Amino acid sequence: MSFEGLPRGSAAKKQSFLERTYFPEIIRGLVVTMRHLVKNILHTSEMPTMQYPEEKRVYGERFRGRHRLMQREDGSPRCVACQMCSTACPADCITIEAAEHPDPEIEKYPASFQIDLLRCVYCGLCEEACPCDAIRMDTGIYEIAADSRSSFVVDKDFLLNNTTEGTL
Repeated sequence: MSFEGLPRGSAAKKQSFLERTYFPEIIRGLVVTMRHLVKNILHTSEMPTMQYPEEKRVYGERFRGRHRLMQREDGSPRCVACQMCSTACPADCITIEAAEHPDPEIEKYPASFQIDLLRCVYCGLCEEACPCDAIRMDTGIYEIAADSRSSFVVDKDFLLNNTTEGTL
C-alpha cells in the first residue's frame, strides 16, 4: 500500500475501531453544539438579535437608502436620459428609454425609467455618474418588502414619489 507523501514501504498508522466509526468526533461536535445552546439560552441579553419592527437599527449618515428621481420646478423629472447612470451601474439594473421633450430648451427626457431593486447592489455609482443630479439614494428608506419579484422593478412614477417610508 502506497500513500502520497509517505516514503515507499512505510505504513500508515492503524486506526482503532472507535476512530474508524468517528464516534469520538461526533461526541466532540455534539458537546460544542450543546455548550453554545446552553450559553445562548442562559445569556439571552447578550444576543445580537433585535425585535424588529419594534426596534429598528440605527444606520450611519452615509448609508445609502432607496433611489429617488429629483424633479424640476414644473414637476417633470430632472433626468435628461443621458444613460450615464445605466452605463456606470455594475449590476445593469437601470433601464432608460429616451424621448424628445416638448420643451425646446430640454433636449430629451426619460419616457421610461426603471430600476430592478433585486439586481441593484446599492453601490451609489449611478448617483455619482449623473451629471444633472437627477438620481439620489438619500431617501432614508432601508426596508424593502414586496410579495412578488415583479414588484421590485420600480418605474419613473414610483421613483419621483419615493419620499415616504413604507413598502413597495
